[in-house]
Amino acid sequence: MTTTAEPVQGDHRATYREVLAEPRFRLLFTTRTVAITADSLRITTFSVLVFTATGSALFSALAFGISFLPQLFGSLLFGSLADRLPPRALIACGYALECAAAVLLALVRMPIAASLGIVALIALATPLFSGASSRLVARWLEGDAYVLGRSLNNMASSGAQLFGLALGGAAVAVLGAHRALAVSAALYLGCALAVRLRLPRLEPGGSDGTSGSAAGDGGAVRASLRGASLLLRGRTVRRLMLAQWLPSAFVAGAEGLIVAYAGGRHFAPGWYAVLMGCLPVGMLIGDLLVGRLLRPPTRERLVVPLVVLMGLPLIGFAAEPGVGVSCALLLLTGSGFAYGLGLQRPFLDALPRDGQGQAFGLLGSGNMTLQGVGPACFGSVAEGIGTGGAIALAGGAAALTAGWILSWRRAP
Repeated sequence: MTTTAEPVQGDHRATYREVLAEPRFRLLFTTRTVAITADSLRITTFSVLVFTATGSALFSALAFGISFLPQLFGSLLFGSLADRLPPRALIACGYALECAAAVLLALVRMPIAASLGIVALIALATPLFSGASSRLVARWLEGDAYVLGRSLNNMASSGAQLFGLALGGAAVAVLGAHRALAVSAALYLGCALAVRLRLPRLEPGGSDGTSGSAAGDGGAVRASLRGASLLLRGRTVRRLMLAQWLPSAFVAGAEGLIVAYAGGRHFAPGWYAVLMGCLPVGMLIGDLLVGRLLRPPTRERLVVPLVVLMGLPLIGFAAEPGVGVSCALLLLTGSGFAYGLGLQRPFLDALPRDGQGQAFGLLGSGNMTLQGVGPACFGSVAEGIGTGGAIALAGGAAALTAGWILSWRRAP
């Protein structure tokens, strides 16, 4: 692998208008937002469908999280294809596969195990087309425009997840679970067609048109494992990946306990949904303020304080506060997620040019995997010390990662 030619430096502050003026980014941004809406709609609807068929909370939870862990295996085994294959075809095929899976779940009556297997199988391919898409964004947006592009994606992701959850509930109530899955299939199909018809045809690999991995490198699995090994052996890349994975995994562990916390505190029905919505709302606010108002060097200096802001409010749950205070604490925690904006430029600068697609795929799949593991770990802890104590413990762990990040960011 070769390193990037020259890191983007300077403190020029871009604007969201400049970022959205790039038509190719605008297309990827729009289709990604619609696809996340479809993801949320499909995940919640599939969970309802599985619970209705089995009456099992365990199977319903498996249906909700079945797409998390396979992404890591897909990234490790096939991640190099994100740099080897033409990106337009890869991204369009990814959305088409998601569409096909939703159609199968909607129209074909099959055993629950087979349904779960289909969702897991499609999840293996997710790092490929998401990595290819992220690589294109990094190519088309430079300097601070790239960071604001990531900020826009974060905000759109939060909003799309909220809208997808609401749409899923309404669609299931009005249409039934199977027809609601058909709605998600239509959204995926629209994304696939938009990418296929409007995204320019590009060659795989770097901006010079060369392939990211030569044919002589061997098969895709061997190249993927070798590429992932090289990425994770690099201390800078490894640290920056862990810095993006660990705090969000700890907060996800706390988020997974919100329903149980609301039930244990006997909050009125429906308040758990309000509490769960506070985190993405806080994320929207934090990304907007940090991305819009602060200059690039300031964002990078505030990484550690914002990680602390993610964790400290959750420690307040040790006192088992009521609804109002709980909402405020979760809003503050969500706003701390903006710390990731200060890591985007250093992370991109540290990546090899011919392995960016695999790196972005590995970053996303590792994040999803740890966010799936976090709730299980802290859910087990809650059995012993209660939900409030477990949420506080997760917050303390997130805050402690700030000290680890500070230790190596200050090192010469």
